[in-house]
Amino acid sequence: MSKKYKQIANEILNYIGGTDNIISAAHCATRLRLVLKDDKKINTEEIEKISIVKGSFYNSGQFQIILGSGIVNEVYKEFIKSANIDESSKEELKAEADKKLNPLQYIIKSLASVFVPVLPILVAAGLLMGVNNILTSQGLFIEGKSLIEIYPQFKDLADMINTFANTGFAFLPIFLGFSAAKTFGGNPYLGACIGALMIHGDLLNGYSYPAAVLDGTVPSWNILGFSILKVGYQGTVLPILASSYILSKVEKILHKVIPSVLDNLLTPLFTVFITGLLTFIVIGPIMRGVGNAITVSLIGLINILGPIGGGIFGFFYAPIVITGMHHSFTAVETQLLADVATTGGSFIFPVAAMSNVAQGAAALAVILILKNDKKMKGIASASGISALLGITEPAIFGINLKLRYPFYGAMVGSSVASAYIMLTKVLALAPGAAGLPGIISIRPDSMFNYAIGMIISMSIAVISTIILAKVMNKKKSKVMQTIC
Repeated sequence: MSKKYKQIANEILNYIGGTDNIISAAHCATRLRLVLKDDKKINTEEIEKISIVKGSFYNSGQFQIILGSGIVNEVYKEFIKSANIDESSKEELKAEADKKLNPLQYIIKSLASVFVPVLPILVAAGLLMGVNNILTSQGLFIEGKSLIEIYPQFKDLADMINTFANTGFAFLPIFLGFSAAKTFGGNPYLGACIGALMIHGDLLNGYSYPAAVLDGTVPSWNILGFSILKVGYQGTVLPILASSYILSKVEKILHKVIPSVLDNLLTPLFTVFITGLLTFIVIGPIMRGVGNAITVSLIGLINILGPIGGGIFGFFYAPIVITGMHHSFTAVETQLLADVATTGGSFIFPVAAMSNVAQGAAALAVILILKNDKKMKGIASASGISALLGITEPAIFGINLKLRYPFYGAMVGSSVASAYIMLTKVLALAPGAAGLPGIISIRPDSMFNYAIGMIISMSIAVISTIILAKVMNKKKSKVMQTIC
């Protein structure tokens, strides 16, 4: 068996341009990840002809080959032996890959790095909020009454769950401050300190700020003739991201200019003071305005265009995923979830779920179309099921983009389903697995329409894929007849 893996490793090495073209190599649970000097030397067509290769794609400066769980470990061992290179960690590989990114790609990647560690908190908070809504929503199970009105012994349980749910969002700036500072190369604990500062109890609660502006009761610090608003940043995302970035830059500069003897004493002091001052004078007010404008614009766009806006968003969601731009939605979605009392929840997650299951269904439809291609059918079945559960990379890059018609068919299914869920105002209370299991992240009063949206998405994706396959194959046949 080791000989087989060695042969596969050598074939991959040959088709990526040889040892001289490798900067770094690592692997995750299913993929061989490579950073190369010249990506033009990659022979993707030959790589994907290798028997155990389930697909390949390029993302965030890395060329990734999908091999599967267990197999990738064995191939990687033989690969680094054949290439005569040192084993690299994923962190080291990412550092090398980052050097190849343009500024926009770097920003998007950084956003993903900030939010991925924080997502479990948001998932837990959102799902607990969903449980609370099930207990307290009137008319959900019994007309005109909630469960706790029928069973008052559960009232305190609902109150406790609500407290647990609110914690994740109430202290979100602290969690984001820690994660963002770590991502930007600063001290994560100082980042958490700035996050805590932004929601300090002595400040006016951010949720009360709009009403205080109308009443003219906004508190402020008056320092040397300057008035600085004494307002918190509860329910916001962009201010802490910007402040954490500034904090990391300030800290790095101070490390360079402060003598090493005083570094541990003065650097934290000046880092927190300078960043805190900039946060309340410049960063916070500007970023609060930008964040509110983005949120209001998106909600307004959806309210104005309704199903049409949802259909357009759903149609282009998968192409956006290919570019990696979908990671930029995380900041907006977190803002929507953090301010759920005003927004009602996020419309982004449901659209993502419609797109994912459409890609999965389209990949599974390929099994019916390619009856004699055992390798493609095997990849289609495994990747299709994965996409239905929310992991779309194997389906998109391994099947749908190669054949094109499943990808287009999935876009159609996603568009129609997204229009439907926008019409029925389906909203999510938490991020999660954007697929069939995602129903647990949806508002209780939207779950039924979410399920219908799933059915619409998958059904239309399968039908569109089959139709497009016939149309595209007919065109190919006509071209071949003309050539002959």
